[in-house]
Amino acid sequence: MSFPDHGPELLGTRLRHLLDVLDGEIAAVYADLGLTGFRPRYASAVRALAVSGPASVGEIAKAVGVTHSAASQTVAHLVQDGLVDLAPDPSDQRRRLARLTARAEALLPVLEAEWTATAEAAGALEEELPYPLSRLVEETLEALARHPLRARVRERMGERAGGGGRP
Repeated sequence: MSFPDHGPELLGTRLRHLLDVLDGEIAAVYADLGLTGFRPRYASAVRALAVSGPASVGEIAKAVGVTHSAASQTVAHLVQDGLVDLAPDPSDQRRRLARLTARAEALLPVLEAEWTATAEAAGALEEELPYPLSRLVEETLEALARHPLRARVRERMGERAGGGGRP
């Protein structure tokens, strides 16, 4: 059996590797800045809370552009690491709101400087590329929202199985 040298498995592997490299580099920057325990995955949620103030997990997910589950996991880690507190929403006791702790607020000036420098560095990186990676990612997400990969795979499998029915 031979496997193609390209395809979603390789693409997914390369994308995960790229994310690992980027996260590793940012984690190293955090370590250089003395931000021990601050993880790259925290940045978007902390930034959203710094801008909006207390917010529900759903509101954080929407602001950051991730699933509710992903935001919930990040908030749980932020709580565990003492960067976020959860408290009942005064207007709806069934909802809990996340808010930055004093410890997280004290980190904001350093984080703001790092976020600015990282955005500038990412811009410089994109100038080296033939096509801006951020644009490619957005256009890919839009294309997948219009026509999910699962549907595309099923269509191709149906074509190989004779054009109809279940592969």
